[in-house]
Order: sequence, then C-alpha cells, then structure tokens
Amino acid sequence: MRGMPKFDSVADYLNAVPPAQRALLKRVRQTIRAAAPKATEVISYGMPGYKHHGMLVYFAAFKDHCSLFGVGTRLMEKHKKALAPFKKSKGTIQFTVEQALPLALVKQLVKARVAENEAKR
Repeated sequence: MRGMPKFDSVADYLNAVPPAQRALLKRVRQTIRAAAPKATEVISYGMPGYKHHGMLVYFAAFKDHCSLFGVGTRLMEKHKKALAPFKKSKGTIQFTVEQALPLALVKQLVKARVAENEAKR
C-alpha cells in the first residue's frame, strides 16, 4: 500500500478529507462513539476504526463516496430495507454527502456489532 498517507489519529484523518465529506464523517464518528462509548478509536488499514472486544466498524472517504466497513452480511440482511438505497458489498455500505447513511441506522448497526462482539467474548 505504498503511497497511502499515514495518519496518527482520527482527527488527522478527518482533517485530510474534503470539507463536505469531513462534516458528514464527523457526524458518523460522533454517532459511533455514542453507540459504543467503551470502544477504542484506532487507525487501521489507513482509516478510522473502532475496537471493542475486536473490531466493530471502520469508515473512510473516497473520491466519490464514503464507506462504512465491517457491518457484516447478517446485519446487512437484517436491515435490508433501510439499506436498499445504498450501494453495498460484503459487509460494506457506500454513501455520499447527498445521500447520507441515516445516523439512527449507523447507531443501530454499531450497537448490534457491540452486542455481537460481546457475545463472542
């Protein structure tokens, strides 16, 4: 992954993101932190991630979209109707500033991931 910028913190990562995506991802970050207050914020694979008894989720900004990673296929199937408007792949949801992922849904997904990780413990 040569050429990938290195970030020391999530704040550093967000400062490198274009303003509109930055504003959106700051709200996503706040939602994740509220839904998983015991989670540790990390930079992993060059993007912000959250750990609580294992990885919960990651988020990242790309040229034309943002993504929430690590949701898992089971949760994506459970929330299939709410996720219908978004481009998805295995455990990943893509969204844009214009079509943002609802923060209430982010909260539900993160809380469910916390419960999954705690159940495995």
